[in-house]
Amino acid sequence: MKKIIIRQIQPADNTAIANIIRANLKSYHLDIPGTAYFDPELNCLSDFYGAFPDRRKYFVAADNDGTVLGGVGIAEFTGFNNCAEIQKLYISDSAKGKGLGKRLMQTAEEFAKSVGYSLLYLETHTYLKAAVGLYEKSGFRQIEKPDCVLHNTMNLFYTKNI
Repeated sequence: MKKIIIRQIQPADNTAIANIIRANLKSYHLDIPGTAYFDPELNCLSDFYGAFPDRRKYFVAADNDGTVLGGVGIAEFTGFNNCAEIQKLYISDSAKGKGLGKRLMQTAEEFAKSVGYSLLYLETHTYLKAAVGLYEKSGFRQIEKPDCVLHNTMNLFYTKNI
């Protein structure tokens, strides 16, 4: 089995991770407005997350050949005090079921702690059953929909104290 490394996104990774995110959303019939599928920064995640590296990062998981297998973002969330949002956690079909989601989630949480966030927030959809299971096993607790939600198609909302 190939070794998997988790590293900060590079500009050369933008297309691969955007394709993974769009393929996942499409496979769950979530390639619709109100999801990350149409986020304006999706094709240039390295720019978006690189703009404020002390408060946000996007991590990709890649094999030793450099093939991007998935990723996760962490960025400020203004809906709650001192809160970061777990964003765009998606994995290619070939890498699913091998614990990569858990590793990416842990990496994002460690970064959030290291820069002083005390709360994590995320939003997802009931169609994404594996993701919901990962979030709940990782200690996230479901909350009511915050007023400031941008992805209005998402229907599950979670927080976790860190």
